Amino acid sequence: MSLLAARMNILVAVASLVSDVKSQRLMCDVHRSLVSEGADISTPDTNTMTAPQPSNAPSSSSRRAWLLDRTEALCRADTTTGREDHGLPLLRSLLTELDAKVELQQVTPKRHNVLATWGEPKLLFSTHLDTVPPFLPPRRAGDLLSGRGTCDAKGQIVTQLATIQELLSRGHTDLGWLGVVGEETDSIGAAAADDLAPQLAKCIAVINGEPTENKLATGQRGSLQLQLSTKGVAAHSGLPELGHSAIWPMLEWVQRLRELHSDVDPDLGSEIWNLGKLEGGTAPNVIPASAEARLFVRSLPNSTFEERARQLAPEEGRLDLISFTPPEVFDRIPGFEHAVVPFGSDAPRLRQLIGGKKVALCGPGTIKVAHTLDEHITGADMEQGFGMLTALATTLLEGSPG
Repeated sequence: MSLLAARMNILVAVASLVSDVKSQRLMCDVHRSLVSEGADISTPDTNTMTAPQPSNAPSSSSRRAWLLDRTEALCRADTTTGREDHGLPLLRSLLTELDAKVELQQVTPKRHNVLATWGEPKLLFSTHLDTVPPFLPPRRAGDLLSGRGTCDAKGQIVTQLATIQELLSRGHTDLGWLGVVGEETDSIGAAAADDLAPQLAKCIAVINGEPTENKLATGQRGSLQLQLSTKGVAAHSGLPELGHSAIWPMLEWVQRLRELHSDVDPDLGSEIWNLGKLEGGTAPNVIPASAEARLFVRSLPNSTFEERARQLAPEEGRLDLISFTPPEVFDRIPGFEHAVVPFGSDAPRLRQLIGGKKVALCGPGTIKVAHTLDEHITGADMEQGFGMLTALATTLLEGSPG
């Protein structure tokens, strides 16, 4: 049996478990997407789309299957950074299922942000469309769904859309959802989304989806990237007195940094740094004339790490600032559990997209398995996330003026 035939048989089995018309239509869309894999979608239709009125939100007993079915379908597309558009057919089907008005924003050729709206948005949900490599096809065992993107962040997409479906059923007609490309590398999609700001001018808050174990992040540390360089004099390794190694002073510099006291912030946790790259020399039998190290610092407000690193530099050392994104503390929302998170996200950029108003960073799943070969999420996590997001969105919408 061919791989395509086997996958089609799986879809038939899934469709047999789903009774509502819209879900069967989604399965048909998934089938068509599989048949046409590899089709050119570099110039998708950027016109808005509508669909028939959505069916009632699924009951609690069927919601978990609803969440897992759709997350598994999205995870079948390889959307590692740069390939985000490969997931567009299924994503558009999901949004059509919810009667969304959809706009595609080209960020670079064959890479598009997706903005879906229901009326004039007052509350924006958002997460990212890309995943880290390598692509890992989804695997399902009972309530457990494993594979790339299950928690970071396709499970976020589906849980947010389930929440939107619930809010629509309650009469809210002022919602938006934004999927952005490139979060895992350079946040190019969140930066390009600034052009969508006029359509989101009435938003009072944004909920950004990341795996936080369904707790609201207290904020996120900054990202400070530094390059350390040392210079030496090359010589034959048999005559070291004629040269000067660049590696030894680099190693001593890094060791002095390791001995520094780490500052702690009550909302953001400890300031930490990683020596992510270290290289030097040209051959084992040559005294190395140069060495470089790249540091990634998860920085706190008023951090002095860069200043201290400069003070500890050896005579032959140089420090260059590569990039810096400042840390941010998020507003605490009463009635919800909050936690310190160890990662960065597009949340600060999205906050600026809506004029610097309120942002909440939260979602199902755990960062402990994101980016690993064991990435996974459970239906129970997603169902809990649905409840948390519905309560959070209701709090934000009903607690705002107008």
